[in-house]
Amino acid sequence: MAGSTETPTKPPREVLGGSKNEDTDFENTVQRMRDADFEDWPNEAGNLKFEGLDEIRGPVDLTVKGSIPSWAAGTLYRTGPGLFMIDDTPKGTFRTTHWFDGFGQSHRFDIIANSRDDADAPIRVQYSSKRQSQALIDAVRKDGKRPDVSFGQRADPCIGLFGKIMSVWRPPPTSQGPSFDNVCVDILPNVPGLPSEAKGAAESGHRSGLKTLWLTTDAGVMKEVDQHTLEPVGVARQEKLHPLLKGPLSCAHAQRDPNTGDIFNYNLEMGYRTTYRIFRASVSTGKTDILATISYPDLKPAYIHSFFLSPSFVILCVPSSHLGMRGIAVPWKGNIVDAIEPFDESKLCRWFVVDRLGDRGVVAEFESPAGFFFHSVNSFEERDEETGDTIVHCDAIAYPTNDVIRAFELDVILQTNGVAKKFWGDEDRNRSCHAKLTRHKFRVPGLDAHGTDGSNTRLSAEKVFEIKAPHAGELPTINPAYATKKHRYVYSLANRGYSSLLDSLVKTDIATRDTVFWDNPKGHSPGEAIFVPRPKPQGGEDPEEDDGVLLSVVLDGVNKSSYLLCLDARTMEELGRAECDFAIAVGFHGLHWPSAPNGVSAAPLS
Repeated sequence: MAGSTETPTKPPREVLGGSKNEDTDFENTVQRMRDADFEDWPNEAGNLKFEGLDEIRGPVDLTVKGSIPSWAAGTLYRTGPGLFMIDDTPKGTFRTTHWFDGFGQSHRFDIIANSRDDADAPIRVQYSSKRQSQALIDAVRKDGKRPDVSFGQRADPCIGLFGKIMSVWRPPPTSQGPSFDNVCVDILPNVPGLPSEAKGAAESGHRSGLKTLWLTTDAGVMKEVDQHTLEPVGVARQEKLHPLLKGPLSCAHAQRDPNTGDIFNYNLEMGYRTTYRIFRASVSTGKTDILATISYPDLKPAYIHSFFLSPSFVILCVPSSHLGMRGIAVPWKGNIVDAIEPFDESKLCRWFVVDRLGDRGVVAEFESPAGFFFHSVNSFEERDEETGDTIVHCDAIAYPTNDVIRAFELDVILQTNGVAKKFWGDEDRNRSCHAKLTRHKFRVPGLDAHGTDGSNTRLSAEKVFEIKAPHAGELPTINPAYATKKHRYVYSLANRGYSSLLDSLVKTDIATRDTVFWDNPKGHSPGEAIFVPRPKPQGGEDPEEDDGVLLSVVLDGVNKSSYLLCLDARTMEELGRAECDFAIAVGFHGLHWPSAPNGVSAAPLS
């Protein structure tokens, strides 16, 4: 029309998918972030700025639309941050500065199967939630600052040199009960060797059902919650498992043997000499054994969020996220993020392969180029029949630098005062903050080749492949039946460049490099996808690896509400949902505990 002043709209750069379009989709994602296409995605709703994220003590019935298969019945537990701002402190409004430091809140979705008396009755879903750090919230409200060491909370600029010195030498604050510690990253059931504080809890076990429920974080402390009410009931430090596990840092993502239920983790002791202790908590004995003590003069303490477990080994990767001053920088800075040394390509990743079947300790060491990762995906083994060597494969969501850690600062996610534009407008940083599904391969010599010590020579890890974003993303999951086995499919949260956080779910086929995305509406931000496998029919064959459903808690940022989404894991198409009329914060991790046909909880194998 003559005289029109309409501003032409840019043609959308759609995600093409498929192995042939991997590079194109990556470049388009980088371009979208650089062009700030994320400004139209409502991240502030529900999970971050939107207030009113109250506890729903419930249970309350949710509105179910579509269908959820009856074999997915059970309880979905979720945990993560639920509160980011605290009003009415002596210093005004306290604002959390990093997503990982939000005050914990846990959630429970009960998926209730059809009644035996009425086979046509629909699936019901009930919801409840509970704040996990009320005592810490009260302490912040009283003093206007956090009394604990955080992940990335910016330090109070008013704290002078004397205050920093005192923070280094002052012991950590005494816990004021289980609602004080902000432990809310992952959920770990049935920890051997830890007695329960919950009323009526039975002794921990693996195959007899859910006995205890623990929340974990990247520290040597766990918090027990009541599996029914989500009430925090106890706190246990790793020293309760073994007196040598006295270091302050550990891994939020402990690993579990899918056959025995034994739990594996590491404990990091910092100071004059860095010491990593790899340990196993045994179901059969209830005792904890130290499998390896790793300590060298040139070994640095590092921030490590996850590690790997294969049928024969525990594999610890120490990435390039080194903590300054031999770890003293953590209390000095008051948080882990600021304590991490500037990224340096000369600081290679170091891999330690630890025997978990015998008592050989570290059996091989490797190194790979400098980099970082939050989440491991899986690890499996293949045997070289000619040499007797074991080939270990480790999959992770990797990054070439540490820059991605600051991508989760709230000013970036919430696009405060142009911070997101500045962050993603840096070309090099933009490219380094996109996930890559990466596989490394390690050749571990056979037992006869080692002699007395096979760990003296540091070998080079081989990178087998990497699949770029958005064809893979963060918070990866697989079919739990394939833990420590060769897997084909990975499900993760992709960043296609439409949001300053994560904007879709993607299924990645490692064999073909093909991808399938969930076709979610604009502004609907998914959480971690929990895979629930279809049960094996009695007398029938095992289902295919991708035969199951995905459960994800989705934030509808437009309507400021949330829903539990159920996707067909084969097609990534929606089967059903359970809608809330309130918002649920976008959290971190979760656990699905299935209901057995007879109504008794059945333990998952991973």
